[in-house]
Amino acid sequence: MEKRRIGSSPLESSLLGLGCMSLGTDAKKAEEIIRTAYENGINYFDTADLYDYGTNEEIVGQALKPIRSEVIIATKVGNRAKDDLSGWYWDPSKPYIKEQVKNSLKRLQVDYIDLYQLHGGTLDDPIDETIEAFDELKKEGLIRAYGFSSIRPNVIREYAPRSSADSNMMQYSLLDRRPEEQAFEVLKENDVSVITRGPLAKGLLSAKYKEKLTKHNGFVHYSESELKDLIPKLEQLFEGRSLTEIGLLFNAAHPEVSTIIAGASSPEQVIENIKAINQPPLTREEIEMLKSITKADGYKEHR
Repeated sequence: MEKRRIGSSPLESSLLGLGCMSLGTDAKKAEEIIRTAYENGINYFDTADLYDYGTNEEIVGQALKPIRSEVIIATKVGNRAKDDLSGWYWDPSKPYIKEQVKNSLKRLQVDYIDLYQLHGGTLDDPIDETIEAFDELKKEGLIRAYGFSSIRPNVIREYAPRSSADSNMMQYSLLDRRPEEQAFEVLKENDVSVITRGPLAKGLLSAKYKEKLTKHNGFVHYSESELKDLIPKLEQLFEGRSLTEIGLLFNAAHPEVSTIIAGASSPEQVIENIKAINQPPLTREEIEMLKSITKADGYKEHR
């Protein structure tokens, strides 16, 4: 599988990464999915301290322990769980970040985290203090690189130029092209790679799209009726390419994208996604056609 560098860091990520949030708490099942991903070319595994309140990190860490030096473990911080685990609240403070990293290291059973990410970001954050926390962790050798995770152009414009972050994770897909308006440009100028999540638009860009359509009352800028017209049209125009293939390869067509994060609930789904990303890239003509029939509307908020 193709590998791409994350920002200016030493991290070389497989183009497709495994999003671990949906793995669940069955460790044996999760390990099978993770092992299938690794054995078929994926070296990037994405988790967060909030997922199942730490259990996800424990499962991911245990599964990757035998191959620790061969993989990129990415986790996140900032969503602070309430004491009774009834929910969480936002805490991007330096003391919390520097304390919480120790808990993530313990749960993951590692000496360092490859990519440590701020799990969000707002204009009300103590931005310089937050950045300082990550810079110190990097100097201390507890993390190899860091990034943030925001879809908000106004937040990206604050964090990217003021930090030495190497990545920004954001929702991006053929059905959600909002980052193209401003975010990609700002990140590129600051040598910050884009890590995309939601490339298959909640399953709307998959073989199960008819089932997914009934569960979603539209998606981003699209009404349900628009999606019912558009998705079959994509199938017709790109006969020979699956919707999953179109969705993943559309993300991959952007040189700013280092990693495309897709979740999986079974080993079979992992294999399907890997097969799709390993197909020949979209041609310039295919990309232009996709852009011409999908919306490129920007963000209505967070300007």
